[in-house]
Amino acid sequence: MKNSSFKLALIFSFGFTSLIFSQNNEIPLWQIIPGSIDAVDYKQEPRIDDKGNITGIRKVTEPTLKVFLANNKNTKNTAVIICPGGSYSLLSHEKEGDKVAEWFNSIGVSAFVLKYRLPSDIIMKDKTIGPLQDAQEAIRTLRRNTAEWNLDPAKIGIIGFSAGGHLASTLSTHYNDKIYESKDNGSARPDFSILIYPVISMEDGITHKGSKENLLGKNASSEMVAKYSNEKQVDFNTPITFLVHATDDGAVPVENSINYYLALKKNKVAAEMHLYESGGHGFGLGVQGTNVNWPKACEKWLIANAFIPKADGYVFSYFKGNGEDGLHLAYSEDGYKWDSLKKDTSFLTPEVGKDKLMRDPCIIKGGDGLYHMVWTVSWTDKGIGYASSADLIHWSTQEFIPVMAHEKNARNTWAPEITFDEKNNQYMIYWASTVEGKFTETKSEEEKGYNHRIYYTTTKDFKKFSRTKLLYEPGFNVIDATILKQDKGFVMFLKDETKNPVQKNIKMAYSEKLTGPYTKASAPITGNYWAEGPTAIQINGAWTVYFDKYRDHKYGAVQETATGWQDISEGISFPSGTRHGTIIKVPAAVIDSLKKE
Repeated sequence: MKNSSFKLALIFSFGFTSLIFSQNNEIPLWQIIPGSIDAVDYKQEPRIDDKGNITGIRKVTEPTLKVFLANNKNTKNTAVIICPGGSYSLLSHEKEGDKVAEWFNSIGVSAFVLKYRLPSDIIMKDKTIGPLQDAQEAIRTLRRNTAEWNLDPAKIGIIGFSAGGHLASTLSTHYNDKIYESKDNGSARPDFSILIYPVISMEDGITHKGSKENLLGKNASSEMVAKYSNEKQVDFNTPITFLVHATDDGAVPVENSINYYLALKKNKVAAEMHLYESGGHGFGLGVQGTNVNWPKACEKWLIANAFIPKADGYVFSYFKGNGEDGLHLAYSEDGYKWDSLKKDTSFLTPEVGKDKLMRDPCIIKGGDGLYHMVWTVSWTDKGIGYASSADLIHWSTQEFIPVMAHEKNARNTWAPEITFDEKNNQYMIYWASTVEGKFTETKSEEEKGYNHRIYYTTTKDFKKFSRTKLLYEPGFNVIDATILKQDKGFVMFLKDETKNPVQKNIKMAYSEKLTGPYTKASAPITGNYWAEGPTAIQINGAWTVYFDKYRDHKYGAVQETATGWQDISEGISFPSGTRHGTIIKVPAAVIDSLKKE
């Protein structure tokens, strides 16, 4: 232990600055560990399951912080110390540590996994305070290094799972305990605490026996039991708290969370508690049933308490009826529940084209920061409509772009879409057209002779356009293409319009370049119904494709899974009468402005 302390001192003297900036690296918590006892044969060891996976850490002698910095450069970030559980006998550092840190990073929170010392008389002069010493120093370490880690010193919290929840609640109620000599006496009080199926009490009948014995010993005095029963230590200065527990927890009774919540309520400390019917103990970020929802609920709680900014949302542009009244917009926070804006009235009345319609509105955010929209203006015109906006409320003068005027036999220009090509800093506009005399092998009188293919043009400024070209010829009547960037290439979602034999479904094609060539169309990803107008977004890294079940007069969706496409139509809701358009991700401030209209 003396040699270890000397090595740590050298690290602090010569290498601490470089370690601070090392993402996902562990840094030592102490220069000299307080209250430590040399024990040469007492060494950290892993817990390994029957498959050879390391699932926990035992015998921690040298506390560390593992750094997971959020990728937000323009603002001071909220940070959280993560305390994995494990009955104070081991640390479940993956499930309740690193994975949790990665989730926090995904919502813009910097995270620090605390590998705290596990109570032991072999290496500690007073094992009851060893973990708390580490937790206090972890908070102080973050506050000392707010500039280097880009942290907000007033937004530093703690989260704990199971016995780690006991440590987090202990810090939240014992942050002022003088248990070691701090180099700067900085505050160790967390600004918030998040307690997940936590051990709170040391009282018999409610405590977790293993955690209690490991921390306090088998013959703890009534004074020590009361001291570390943290529901008894809550006062009006206890940090605001978010609690999660399952009613059927057979290891740590749900009353631990309930009693802590009641103590917070009694002392007028803001608190939110989520009790789930099932989930047992140790479900981490959620495994099944309703407990999988707690991270989203926690994110909303952090937003409501101004620890993180309101998350981006989604806006859906659509038309109703024949498109005669113009642009309709709806919004969603999660991509599932959609609510109309402006009481489902039009944001923009159509003014251009033969029939002055606004069908199939497609909106994207361009490289210039503006929202660009194209739409179908008529059933039989040779061009499309175009307008731009900075806020989705105030639009530029509408323009008619005659993209098929050069084709004497062009019958229509339907469902235009735009994709921004970042590599070439230009926009590709594409649509479906029937040109009489072309692709006659797939012409069907059942479709009134319509026999579409996808055409395109490119532009940098929506004033000059390249010569129109054929983009996609899949060997069948195709409409409603939408193209998005993914990985190193592009994916096209499209409608197979074939009626005999009937298709009327959504398929996919791929290309390394936006302008193609695109692969052969995939098998259908939609079911036994007629679908059109696909629009897609990625939710939690997986594609969700929405479409108009136009014969059923309702909207549907499928979601990408590891084993294929899952129909989630029953889990989404759209305004009544919605016809197809485009979904885009937008800042929360944009939605807030739209709500005021």
